[in-house]
Amino acid sequence: MRSIRTPKKKARALAALAAAAMLTTACSGAVSGPEQDGEAAPAPAADESLTLTVYSKFASREYDVVTKGLNNLKQKYPNIEINHEGNQDDDKLAASIRAGNPPDVAISFYTDNLGTWCDNGSFTDLGPYLERDEIDLSVIPEAVRSYTEYQGKRCAMPMLADVYGLYYNKEMFAGAGLSGPPKNTSELFEYTKKLTEFNPDGSIKVAGFLPSMPFYANQAQIWAPNFGATWLDEQGRSNLAGSPEWKEMFRFQQRLVDFYGYENLERFTAGLGDQFSADNAFHRGEVAMMLDGEYRTAFLADQAPELEYGTAPPPVADSKPDRYGGAFTTGTIIAIPRGAENPGAAWELIKQMSLDTDTLVQLGNGLRNVPSTLPALEDPRLEVDEQFQTFLDLFSGGKLLPNPTTVIGDAHLKAVNDFAARWQAGKVPDLDKGLAEVDAQINDALAQKSGGN
Repeated sequence: MRSIRTPKKKARALAALAAAAMLTTACSGAVSGPEQDGEAAPAPAADESLTLTVYSKFASREYDVVTKGLNNLKQKYPNIEINHEGNQDDDKLAASIRAGNPPDVAISFYTDNLGTWCDNGSFTDLGPYLERDEIDLSVIPEAVRSYTEYQGKRCAMPMLADVYGLYYNKEMFAGAGLSGPPKNTSELFEYTKKLTEFNPDGSIKVAGFLPSMPFYANQAQIWAPNFGATWLDEQGRSNLAGSPEWKEMFRFQQRLVDFYGYENLERFTAGLGDQFSADNAFHRGEVAMMLDGEYRTAFLADQAPELEYGTAPPPVADSKPDRYGGAFTTGTIIAIPRGAENPGAAWELIKQMSLDTDTLVQLGNGLRNVPSTLPALEDPRLEVDEQFQTFLDLFSGGKLLPNPTTVIGDAHLKAVNDFAARWQAGKVPDLDKGLAEVDAQINDALAQKSGGN
C-alpha cells in the first residue's frame, strides 16, 4: 500500500517512537470539530464552495498521483478545492491536532499508530457515517478491515494495501538447477545453500536468503504470518513464549544464521546498499531471494529493468503447509482528524479514496500498490503483469495476516524485532525464557497504557 514505495518504510521506522510520544497527548487540548459526538456531519451541498486540506507523506511523483486521485472529488463536488500538503508525517499531524488546527483529512503510512489514534480520540469515529450511508464493508478483505479499526471502533478507512511475497532471481535459480520457488522452510534452507556463493576467504559473495533482522523487509511482523505466528491471545495479552509458531520461526532464523556465521552476515549486510536505492542487494544480484512488498516491482522496473526475476507466495513453516498462499499485509489509512473544520465534506473524500473503484484503480496503477477493495482488484483496467499478479492473488486468497492494532502503537513490534537481533547474535541462551521476558515487556506496556486511560 501503500506501505512502502519510496523510503516510506524507512521513514516510518525512524519516526515511529517520536510519533508515539506525540500521539499519546495529541488529543489533549484539541478543539472538537463541528460534528456532534456519535453523529455524522452532513454532506456538503452540491454548490457549496470550500477547501479541504489533506495531509499526507507522499512526495515527488507519488504526490502528483495522489493529488490527481483526490481531485476526482470535483466530479461530484465541483466547488470543493483540494489543498494537498505532502511530506506531512504523523509527528506533524499529531502536533496539528494538539494545537486545534488539524487538516480535514489525514493520510498516514503508519498503520501501527492507529490504536493510539482511536484510543485517544485523535481520529473521528466513522461508525455513524458508515451506518448513515449504508456502507458495505465486506468489499474490503477482513485482514484490511482489521488494521483500520481498534476494539470495534472504526476511525480510519484503508486507501491502498501492501502485501509481502518472495522475490527470486531467475538466472541464479537456473544456474543452481532450481526450476521454481521454495514453498516451505525446508526447501528455503536447501535453496539458500545452493544459491549462496562464498569468496575464497570465506566471506559471502552472494547470499541465497538473508535471515538478518531487522534488515530490509526482514521484520518479525513480515515473517510471522508465514509461520502462523500471532501476537496476542484471546485476552489481548502477548503470549510469544506459549506459541510453538514463534519458536519455530526463531529456530529457523538461527539455523540460517548458523549456516552463514553471524559475524560473516554482519560484514556482508554492512556493505549492502540502501533498501530503496538502485543499490538494493537484490537489484545488484547480491541476494538471490528476499521477502518484499508489491511496490518492489515498480522499483525493479525503474532501477533494474534487465533483471530477470519471479515472485511467489512466501515459503511457510514445514508445520503449516496450509499457510501457503498467505502473507503479511498492511496499508495506507485515511481518516478525519478530531477538530476538522469540514468533517462532512472530508467523509465524502474518504469514501472516494477508500471505496470508489475508478479512483482506487487509478491509484493502484499510478503507485503500483494493491487496491484495497475486491471490485477494484477485479477491475480489468488494473494494470497487471505476471510478477504483480502474485500479490493480487495473495491479497484475495483469504489468508492475509496484519499486525494487531494496539493502544501501544508499534511498541510490541519493536520489542520482538529487538529480541530477534539479540537472538541471531547469540545473546539469548534460552529461547523460552527470552520470549517470556518479551511477553512481560509488552504486557507491562499494555497494562500501563490501559491503566492510564
